[in-house]
Amino acid sequence: MLDLDQKSIVLGAQAASKLEAIELVGKVLTQNGYIDPGYVESMKGREAVANTFLGNGIAIPHGKLPNLDKLHGIFARLEHPIDFESIDDRPVDLIFLLLAP
Repeated sequence: MLDLDQKSIVLGAQAASKLEAIELVGKVLTQNGYIDPGYVESMKGREAVANTFLGNGIAIPHGKLPNLDKLHGIFARLEHPIDFESIDDRPVDLIFLLLAP
């Protein structure tokens, strides 16, 4: 079962770059107690290796954490779309981060 409650939804988020967007969702995860702050750095590293854009303005960064007991998701709608290095060259304004155990 996916854990996606009100505190896991961010509307009108501010991010000027892909890395800032990942930091933003990582901050929400750490504030909600889902992950250790150090994991944000590994999310940024993973994104540098393999881009997680879906196309049409949507990105789905994802990863696995062994200490999680269930799926966690963070949804962010950016105030202004950002370059996510997407193949379709469309800027991203919808980000859904998914973490699995």
